[in-house]
Formats: sequence, structure tokens, C-alpha cells
Amino acid sequence: MAEKRNWSTALAAGLAGLAGRLEERHARVTAREAEHDAALSAPEPDPTPAAGAGPEGASAGPEAASAAEPAAARPAAAAIPVQRAPAAAPGDPAAVVPWSMRVAAEIGWRLLILAGTVWVLMRVIGAVRLVVLAFAAALLITALLQPFVARLKRLGVPRGLATAMVFIGGFIIMGLVGWFVVWQVMDNVDNLSSSLQDGIAEGKKWLLNSPFHVTDDQINNIAKNLSDAIGSNSKALTDAGLEGVTVIVDLLTGMLLAMFSTLFLLYDGPNIWKWVLRLFPEAARDGLAGAGPRAWRTLTLYVRGTVIVALIDAICIGIGIFFLGVPMAVPLAVVIFLCSFVPLVGAVASGFIAVVVALVTEGPFIALMVLAVVLAVQQIEGHILQPFILGRAVRVHPLAVVLSVAAGSLVAGIGGAVVAVPLVAVSNTVVGYLRAYARDRAAVPVAAPVEAAPPAPVEPEPTPEPAPDPA
Repeated sequence: MAEKRNWSTALAAGLAGLAGRLEERHARVTAREAEHDAALSAPEPDPTPAAGAGPEGASAGPEAASAAEPAAARPAAAAIPVQRAPAAAPGDPAAVVPWSMRVAAEIGWRLLILAGTVWVLMRVIGAVRLVVLAFAAALLITALLQPFVARLKRLGVPRGLATAMVFIGGFIIMGLVGWFVVWQVMDNVDNLSSSLQDGIAEGKKWLLNSPFHVTDDQINNIAKNLSDAIGSNSKALTDAGLEGVTVIVDLLTGMLLAMFSTLFLLYDGPNIWKWVLRLFPEAARDGLAGAGPRAWRTLTLYVRGTVIVALIDAICIGIGIFFLGVPMAVPLAVVIFLCSFVPLVGAVASGFIAVVVALVTEGPFIALMVLAVVLAVQQIEGHILQPFILGRAVRVHPLAVVLSVAAGSLVAGIGGAVVAVPLVAVSNTVVGYLRAYARDRAAVPVAAPVEAAPPAPVEPEPTPEPAPDPA
């Protein structure tokens, strides 16, 4: 009890000392403010001598005048007005709210306005999703084909002929690639489905014999829940099947929109960009005019690099699968090529499919070898191919890639997942350039206006003397 009493006594003494020091500091601050107010309210001395100063003022001589001149020439420091915040009224509610809460409220309502704007924008994009995705696909295709048009123009080919040649050749090649993909998938869809069923059966056996103690009844309950979910949503599935014609019409419409947009972007892209610049305020056009070419260069590098990296991944993994004896090597390579357009997520999904097919058809050892091949190719892609081909212009953090792909897939499905990463890369480039542009403009000093020199005096012309009279 004595120790507790000593501790409480010491605490009380410390608090009393702290209160005393606070009172002394408050008194010093109050006294300093009172002195400052008195200095501000004091009348300024008149620097001019009083009228009728008499001989004393006259006898001061030039020494007093020379001493008074510098004092009059210097600006008085006390004459500078000091603005002080008005004291809050005793009944003002704002005086009770802490400063941190005011800042949080200011940030909060601005965030609410931004969230509402983004929500409205997402609603508009969802309403015209077909047009947005078609134009985004046209931008990606244009970024892939535009370097060929520029090269033909440098060789002397007219702009219209170069655009037509690249447009027709590019879409023929993409059509052939699409036909090959569909042919391979349709030709091997039965084998893929049977392999998937065998894989599910093998997974069931592994779970039954695994150390996780999974029982057959639990697996059957999971299968029953899945079948019940499919049965409860059978009407939605039927409606989706009945809307197949609408889906085909939308797909054809989007393809036509993408083709026409690509044609006009290839032929008249610079003029379209100038028209877009005129939609912005004049004060923002200089920064956007510099950010536009950099954004287009980033998009071009991204699309070209993604195509090259996807092709290398598909070839390397396809060759590895073929030499390991895994069936359907070509369809798997095609799937890997298509999935590589979705960074990180597509590579994981395509590699999982290849490992599952190898596990079902060839066994665990070959599946592990396929997994090793896929991981080796992915490591080469991440550490060698992408830095060398894409460069630093389109480098995006993996977390940003995953989040953007997830957000894009939620908003617009597979198309949104494909478009999300280039959109993030372009936005990163634009924001970085605009930040540097604003910093450079702030660092440039504003030139003072140059005063015009007074005009030189014009000398009057001398009047000629009259000629002498000859008379």
C-alpha cells in the first residue's frame, strides 16, 4: 500500500508540474501577442519635420539631413500589415471540430464526388460496351499495323495505297489465325472433354487417398450442390442459349465496327488526334499534345511486344510438350498463345491446362516435366523477353497487372481483361509525363514585363537662312 501511495503521489506531483508549465507557457504567449498588438496599433511617427521648427531645426545642418535620409528611404517593418485569422465565436460549431476531422471531411466529400463520377462513367460504358470494346480492339490492331503503314510511306508508297495494303493483309492474316484456332479447337474438343473428365476422376481418387481425409460422401455432396446450382439456373442457361443469335449479331457488329475504326485510324490518325485536342480547354492542349505521342508509343510497344512474347511462349511450350509425348500439342500451343494476351493470369491458366492434360494422359512424372517446362518459359519471359522487348516504357507492377485484369474482367469480361493492362500502361505514361510537364512549367521563372524605352527627343530641323538679296 505504501508503494501504491508513493506512486499515486508522484503521478499527482508530475501532473501538477505539467499544469504549471502549461500555464506559464500560456501566459508568455498571451503577453507576446499583447505586445505585438500594441506595436501594430501604435501611431507611426511623421518623418517630415514640423512646421516652424525654428533655428534648432535649421542649425541641424547637413549632418542631420544626411542621417535622416537613409531612415526615410528604408521601408518600415512595422508598417507591413499582418493578417490574423478571425477568432471563432464562442457558439461556433466549427470551433469544436478538430482540425484532423475537418481535413478528413474535406477529403471524404471529394472522394464521394469522384466515386459518383466513376460510377456514372461505368454505367455509360456498360450501356455502350459493344462500341467501347470495338473501338479498344481497333486501337490495339492499329497500334500493331501502324508501323507497317509508316514504313511503306517512307518507301514512297502513297498513304491511301499503303493503308489499303496493310489493312487487307493484316485482316487476312488475323482471319487465317482465327480459322486455325477454331479448326484445332473443334477438331480436338472431344479429346479435351474426355481428358478433363479423366482428370476429374483422377483428382477424386487422389483426394480419397490423400492425407486430408476427404470422404466419398463429401465429394458426392459437392457434386450434388453443383448439379443443383446448374438445375436452379437452368432457365438462365436456356435464355442464354436462345440468345445465341443475338450474341452472333453483336459479335459481327463489333467486328465491323473494329474494322472500320481501324481503317480510319490507319488512314487519318493524326487529324483525328488534332480534332480530339480541340475538345479540351486551350490551357490544357500543350500538355496533352505532348502526352499523346508518348501514350501511342507505349501502346504500340505493348501490342507488338505482347504478340512477340505470346508467339515465343506458344512455340517453346508447344515444342516441349511435343517432345514429352503429350497429345494435342498444337491445340495446347494455340491456347497458350491466346491466353498470353492476358498477362500473368492467362499464363497461369494455360499452364494449368497443359499440366492437367499431361497428368491425365501420361502420368504424374510427365506432368511434372510439363510444369517445369512451363515455369522455365515463364521465367525466361519475365526476366529476359519482356524487359528486352517491351522495355521500361510499359513496365507495370505485377500487383497493378493482377488488379487491373480482375477489374477489367468484372466490368467487360474477357475483352475487359485484355484491354485493362494496356490501359493501365498508357495511363501510367500519360500521368508521368503530365506531372513532369507541370513541374517543368512551375520551375520556369515568369519573365518580368520589359518596359518600353522612352522615345528619343526629336530635334527641330534648322530653318534655312534667307538668301542674300542680289540687289
